[in-house]
Amino acid sequence: MARYSRIEVANAMAATGLVPLFFHNDVELGKKIIKACYDGGARLMEFTSRGDFAFEVFGVLNKYALSELPGMILGVGSVTDAAAASLYMQLGANFIITPVLREEIALICNRRKVLWSPGCASLTEIARAEELGCEIVKLFPGDVYGPQFVKGIKGPCPWTSIMPTGGVTTDKANLKSWFDSGVTCVGIGSQLISKVVIENQDFLGLENTVRNTLENIKQIRDENKK
Repeated sequence: MARYSRIEVANAMAATGLVPLFFHNDVELGKKIIKACYDGGARLMEFTSRGDFAFEVFGVLNKYALSELPGMILGVGSVTDAAAASLYMQLGANFIITPVLREEIALICNRRKVLWSPGCASLTEIARAEELGCEIVKLFPGDVYGPQFVKGIKGPCPWTSIMPTGGVTTDKANLKSWFDSGVTCVGIGSQLISKVVIENQDFLGLENTVRNTLENIKQIRDENKK
């Protein structure tokens, strides 16, 4: 079962502003990636379900996070059907993120009060997701729609919480464009946990990048409050 409720997860997303995401089939490497992000200040991680036996890897990583990294919230992304979502929730996934809006996934996640965030690309999809109980909508692919799309959505629907994934980088100017538009948080994958980081096992560099990214997000938000 999930250790954290959907409200706790949504609050953590809103508080930190960042959800790093990655997939690797090497469990030990995965542990080091999660630890580096945790030491850098991240408190959420999305494990993308894209490889063979990914659920087995996630099960080990989630147990590691629960025992060694207090407050670290692991969830699963790239979930495409209700059966997969149910399997990952059995392994303790604290949130489920999908590339598309699938109502069957909403139902089983809501039944267990697990946060789910569907990939949406129109105001109609966003409205339907919110009717189904979605707390934070995933804008995907973010680089196709951009910050201006978010600003357009927030105009008539200021209550909508949006997390773009794809097209978000660790560059402060890029982050500023997204947070100025009104996003609640951002999901960053290969722009944060890059192939170079993984190949060189530069976990200290990853830790520093995560820390700097979180500091930039905080600064941008503080400036927007003035």
